[in-house]
Amino acid sequence: MSATAVTLADITSADWSLKLGAIGQVVQGLADVEQCIAIIMTTPKGSDPLRPTFGADIWRYVDRPIDQALPAIVRELTAAITTWEPRVKVLSISAVPVLTGAQAGAQISVSITWQLQLGTMSAQASAADSSDGASATTTTVTIPSAA
Repeated sequence: MSATAVTLADITSADWSLKLGAIGQVVQGLADVEQCIAIIMTTPKGSDPLRPTFGADIWRYVDRPIDQALPAIVRELTAAITTWEPRVKVLSISAVPVLTGAQAGAQISVSITWQLQLGTMSAQASAADSSDGASATTTTVTIPSAA
């Protein structure tokens, strides 16, 4: 076993899962919820054979004009996160083209501001106060072009 591997005694949260891209590591609490949202955002529907409706079909909008694609992506992500992540309430979603770099406009940056449905937690991520006193967290994922 790796020296940095996590044991059962190291897990302190009821909400945890294996950390993507890190063998022997886990994410807990808000980081787990944020990872789950990122998985929902980047999983095409139909790619999980045991849950064919899991994920979001944002890839369908790659070749659409940007003024049609952005609202469709927001709608698709709102429905997917509402369906597949019951621990959160989606407060807002924004999708904007990335206008810097060699392929300006070839990527879309999507930011989702969400709030835990289970009550308040001490936020380990950047958080802002909402009207009911619970903290809101923003998850941002950059979606690359198909090319």
